[in-house]
Amino acid sequence: MKKGKKIMIVTIGLICFLLTYVMCMQFKVIEETNITEIENLRETELTEKLATWKEKYEETNIKLQEAKQKIEEYRQKRESNQETSDLLDNELSQARRIAGKDDVKGNGIIITLKDNPDEVEGIISQEDLVELINELKLAGAEAISINDNRIVNMSDIVYTDCIMVNTKRVVSPYIIKVIGNQKYIESALTTKTVGYIDKHRSKGKDITIEKQNNIRILKYDGELKLDYIKVKEEQ
Repeated sequence: MKKGKKIMIVTIGLICFLLTYVMCMQFKVIEETNITEIENLRETELTEKLATWKEKYEETNIKLQEAKQKIEEYRQKRESNQETSDLLDNELSQARRIAGKDDVKGNGIIITLKDNPDEVEGIISQEDLVELINELKLAGAEAISINDNRIVNMSDIVYTDCIMVNTKRVVSPYIIKVIGNQKYIESALTTKTVGYIDKHRSKGKDITIEKQNNIRILKYDGELKLDYIKVKEEQ
């Protein structure tokens, strides 16, 4: 249990105790009233006694109302804090998904690229993968991975002696998982002649595309570190 919730529970408990105490005091005032004594009092004394009891009752009633008001304030504050906490949790969860720090699943497409050594331009290059990722982003892809390496804004796709994605070596076949609008993404990639699929198939590359539901894409397991971005202070 969080520290703030513990403090709130203890506070509400104390207020409830105060409310109970005030009510008991009210009953005690009534119990301590001696009826015989009242009957023997003179009118002046009786008036003074009644005034004293009235004052005690009003004081007790004021404390009772204050206690009720405090309980209501804490109840509203607790509900407000819960709503704020839920909102922050939702925003944090969404931010983590956008940043690629959570495993996700959804409907989308799977694209498979394979080297074709029989063709002069049949080998998949680093530039081919970069071009495909850019096309997918333009088509509204919400999550992308290459051979289960999550693609985020800070991902690198480079070539040294092999293709590296997020500093990890990947080889053919390259399986690109994409979550997003299936119809729109497929249409963007399969446009006749100028679309990514037709353009690269014409060069002898082996490319397949299929729609699939409940695609699971793993989270980005690298470190998201910003060295130069700073929050601009309000002037």
